Amino acid sequence: MSSKKSTKNQTTDQVSDSALPRRSFLKKFWIGLGFLALAEFLIICFGFLRARDRSEEEGKPGALIEAGPVQGFEPDSVTAFVQGQFYLSRLKDEGFLAISRQCTHLGCTLPWVEEKKQFVCPCHASAFDITGDVVSAPASRALDLYELYIENDRVMVNTGKRIRRSGFEPKQVVKS
Repeated sequence: MSSKKSTKNQTTDQVSDSALPRRSFLKKFWIGLGFLALAEFLIICFGFLRARDRSEEEGKPGALIEAGPVQGFEPDSVTAFVQGQFYLSRLKDEGFLAISRQCTHLGCTLPWVEEKKQFVCPCHASAFDITGDVVSAPASRALDLYELYIENDRVMVNTGKRIRRSGFEPKQVVKS
């Protein structure tokens, strides 16, 4: 009987000896993950609180972008501004529109198809004319505009002021 008892104690001792390193490892592992999570949290807080340099924002959405001189845009043409995420459309009557590159149906980025003289959505085939007005569904409203003005014969676009619209109206056109 004593041999059975000693075997049982040896087995219990072996289990408890092997459990200690595993528990120790898991404890250290969880402490390490806790410190890692704390470090990530502190980095995020620091990034949120630090002051931003205005030069970083130039050319990004929300910035004031100088598109160029009025004479630099041919009538009945569309010019893409990738950094500002808009198209500058110069109409036949020589007025300007700053049109968003996002489809109003699902937000896909629209390319300008010169042959068709349309913005055509690659996701669901919505089409818009040079004014951003809907030509074919499934989009139900015109493309959004950005605030645009002409100062000293230079076209300026404020990508921080997006104008939601249902359709094209002549009063939306900015002329020099």
